[in-house]
Amino acid sequence: MGLDLGVELPAHHRDVIDRIGGGGPPGGRGRRRRAAGARAFYAGLVAWQAALLPAGAAAADGGETPRRGVVERAVDGDTVVLASGRQVRLVGIQAPKLPLGRPGFRAWPLAGEAKAALDSLVAGRPVALDYAGRRTDRHRRLLAHLRVGAPDGRETVWVQAEMLRRGLARVYTFADNRKRAAELLGFERAARAAGRGIWAHPFYRILGPDETAASTGAFRIVEGRVLDGSIVGGRGYLNFGPDWRTDFTVSIAPRHVARFRRAGLDPAALSGLRVRVRGWLRLYNGPMMEATHPEQLEVVDR
Repeated sequence: MGLDLGVELPAHHRDVIDRIGGGGPPGGRGRRRRAAGARAFYAGLVAWQAALLPAGAAAADGGETPRRGVVERAVDGDTVVLASGRQVRLVGIQAPKLPLGRPGFRAWPLAGEAKAALDSLVAGRPVALDYAGRRTDRHRRLLAHLRVGAPDGRETVWVQAEMLRRGLARVYTFADNRKRAAELLGFERAARAAGRGIWAHPFYRILGPDETAASTGAFRIVEGRVLDGSIVGGRGYLNFGPDWRTDFTVSIAPRHVARFRRAGLDPAALSGLRVRVRGWLRLYNGPMMEATHPEQLEVVDR
């Protein structure tokens, strides 16, 4: 007899029910009573867990992108494994990275602390999954915001916001997954101003434009005054130095320029403004960062 509670249960719960109520010869009233008791117990457990979640999470999605689950463990500071085996990448943030089997990869500072913090927030607990854009990545990981019931049972905790508040993650968005970025940036700014977590470590400090050449190949936040903002051949450029061949530049592909303009960030109107931009640095006529969506760029002052 199967058990369908509409929520993912940890494997050890399912195993217990199977051992108590599955298999064996027909008949056996005691066995049937024990199985019924086990089902009732776990049904009650799941109902109690589900009560901690927001009303919008009450119905499970039977497709590829479930609306709720139970977390088995954290993989690192921004990825968890559900009891079903599916991985969830906490969309909107990037925590310090662990090697996770990658040859030659050195753990980033505070990576262990970030994983431990996420584990303490969600391991073994029911969560609601909220999708705000693309729902899966190329690794079939779910891309979702997570909410978990608070210990007092009277509220829920937005996990991404909590990791940012503790200074154990940075805001990290994509063009196809950028909703709620403004709220996340607010949490990040508060943690940075307080010097919490990663913001007390030089590895994560905000760079000046003249420091970018030594940090290519990494995700960084850069702050400086735009010397010249322009549109050339439909492409937007923010130049932070007099020589575009060697100085730091932000490039915005023609297909993305309209998106910035709709957000009030016309590249050609940003000359002279101090801005903060985040993304992956690479070398192309000097250090360059590609910007695909306006949430990557904040105007610090005018």
